[in-house]
Parts: sequence; C-alpha cells; structure tokens
Amino acid sequence: MSFGPCWDMLVYMTEATDNPIHGARAKARCDALGVPPYSDQKDGLFRPYLGPAHHATLGCIAQWMDEAGMSVEIDAVGNIVGHYAGIPADAPVLLLGSHVDSVRDGGRYDGMLGVMLGIETVAFFHAQGRRFPFAIEVIGFGDEEGSRFSTYMMGSRSAAGLEQEIDDTIRDSEGITLHRALADWGLSVQRFGTARRQNVLAYLEAHIEQAPHLERAARPLGLVRGIASQYRYRVTFTGLADHAGTAMGERRDALAAAAEAIVSIEAVGAAGPDDLVTTVGVLQVENGAPNVVPGQVVMTMDIRAVTPGAREAAAGEIRSMLDALSRKRQVTVQVERIQDLQGALCDETLNRMLGEAIVETTGEEPPLLLSQAGHDAMVMARCAPMSMLFIRCAGGISHNPAESVTVSDVEAAFDTLTRVIEKFGEDR
Repeated sequence: MSFGPCWDMLVYMTEATDNPIHGARAKARCDALGVPPYSDQKDGLFRPYLGPAHHATLGCIAQWMDEAGMSVEIDAVGNIVGHYAGIPADAPVLLLGSHVDSVRDGGRYDGMLGVMLGIETVAFFHAQGRRFPFAIEVIGFGDEEGSRFSTYMMGSRSAAGLEQEIDDTIRDSEGITLHRALADWGLSVQRFGTARRQNVLAYLEAHIEQAPHLERAARPLGLVRGIASQYRYRVTFTGLADHAGTAMGERRDALAAAAEAIVSIEAVGAAGPDDLVTTVGVLQVENGAPNVVPGQVVMTMDIRAVTPGAREAAAGEIRSMLDALSRKRQVTVQVERIQDLQGALCDETLNRMLGEAIVETTGEEPPLLLSQAGHDAMVMARCAPMSMLFIRCAGGISHNPAESVTVSDVEAAFDTLTRVIEKFGEDR
C-alpha cells in the first residue's frame, strides 16, 4: 500500500507553517485524507465503512500511529486502535477517538479531526519519552455515519461491549451484504465481541461543533454537557390514488395528510424545551404524477432531545396527532421506529478537568454546549465516563465540503487535550 500522495501533501502543507506544528499537522492530515484514494468519490469526500477509501485511509492512520509510538491493530469490527503503553504495562486505558467514515459529499474534519488530534497528543508525549500510570489509546471508529449499510455506530457499540443484532439481509446500494463486506476484510459478526475495549478509565472525544454557537460567541472551544437521545421513524401514509379531477371533499390524499403532519411535527419541536428538535428529512411520493391524487407517501421523522423524557413525550404527542389526522383525512398511518439512540450526559469530573484545561489554554471559561448530533461518545458512555470537546467550525456547517476550521483553533484543542491528560495523570 502506497502512502506517497498523502505524505507528499503533508510535507508541503506543514512546511508552510513554522509553528504551531501539531494543530497544522492535524488539519493537514485531514485535508490529505479528503481526496482519492482516501475518498471513493472523485470530486469530493465519501469514505463509507469497509470501502476501498476506508482501507486506504487506515493504512495512513496506521503509519502515523506507529510514528507516534503506538502499537496498532484493526479490531474485529474494523476500528483502528493505537496503543501507547502506560506504566505498568497492564495499566488501565484513557481512550481518545472519533470516527473515520463519512457521509457522501462530506467535510474533511467531521470525526477525522478527533482521530488526528489523538495521534498528535500521543506523538507529543512520545517525543518527550513520557509515560503515565495509564495507557493512552487512540481509536478510529469505522461505522458512525451508517452511510453504506442500514446500521449505526457498529464500531463504538462493539468497542463498548454492547450486543448487536445484525440482519443477514443487510445490503448496500450495490447489493453487497454486510457479511460479505466484512469477510472481504477478514472480519465477521461472530467476532464483534472481541472488539470490546478492556479496562477503560475514561473516553474523550474532540469534534467540530456542528452548530454555530462557538462562532457566535467568538470562542475557539466549547465544553459539551450532553448528547441528545434520538428516535428515527419511517411513517407511511396510505390513502387512495385517484384522478386529479376528483372533488376535494371526496379525496383521501396521502400527500396532503403528510404535509399537514409535517407542519404539526415542526410545531411539537418548537413548543418543547430548547434542546428538543423534530425533523422530517425524506419525503417520497409513490407513483406520483401531476394528474393523480397521491395514494401513498413515505417520510422519515427524527426526534432528538437531551432533557430526560422530552424525546419520549414528543413522540407520544406526535403519535396522538397522527392518529387524529388519520381519522380526519381517512388515510391510514403506519409508524415504524427504525432507530433508537440513547443519549448521554458528560461526566462531571471529566468536564471539570476538561473545563480547567480549556481555561488554561484560552484564558476564558468555555461555553457549555449541548450536542443535537449523535457521536460515538454517547455509546462509549455505556462503558466508561465520557466527555467531549467541541472545536469551532465556520458557520457551524458540517456534513458538507464547506466544513472549515483554523489551525489556531485546532492547536488550542491540541493544547487542551495534552493539559487534560496531564491533569488525569496527577489524579492517578
């Protein structure tokens, strides 16, 4: 496997910045991994789980982990893990990480920046010959986005030791089964349990903020208080396909019912606590035509909240609304829940340490933020205390080629991570 194109770009980009090196290099490496062969898309970034670009990317990451003083493994679910031993050799583990996969037409820093910062942090201590009473591991999760298969967070779920039911029929858009894709990498669902990380003291994740709060506050870094729980549904409205000349009072219009439902779903989100959000992201009209009253419409519905019980209350209110709408418009409404992600609150002790490190780095108290986006951290909270560091992203734009961070902000995140690791060592 050749690393030439990636490394040549890094030399050019890092030489252009004398200091600070760690923030510049972390950003440059993300940029280098944003083009083929580290993308399966010629004119943008698309790095799906277990695809060719994923494979090529792990080759680069493995090289950089090795140069940073880590031993490297690819676990049974396709996560890449770098291990920097502590003293003693069997010391417990402080885990740093994020994901390496991307959505189609994604940005270069979502997920990947957290992995690169983890490597830079270990490289910093390795260059000084420093070890701690705990090991440091950097993990790059393989399947956070679910952009290839109808799965989600298989990497972190396996690392956290959670059992997963994998449907034998799961296929990608080209008809390749998940089992086949795993087998091509020498992996299998039966071995997912071996990917569980052992003896984890804590998990820290650095990630771009996928909202504009830090930019509006003119702050480089933020401290995350919690990550929203998520429900995702497939909602099917079935009325009666009929001629467009049918009298208005005689119609069973599935699209009109869906339109009314969308407005009501938005209203439920707007009326709830500030951390409640409701979204309809996909709307499909079956066999639609200009001269046909739509007979069936399928849409997705996403409900997220951090406040305990807010997601569940909103889901109940929306279900009642859909039942009433069904009767009113004489259509049937089928609601299928297709995803249930449990959110998590960040650990108070870790947040105190991380907050102190941010103040020491920036000279300012960090904004305390909520994450409406899902992260591997919410899963890893099931096995260890967890905290997250947000990095300012221009306009809060994410999952988009327009993602943009500055070297100085990334360097501030690097300084914060090294400080918090040192604080962690003092407490051991």
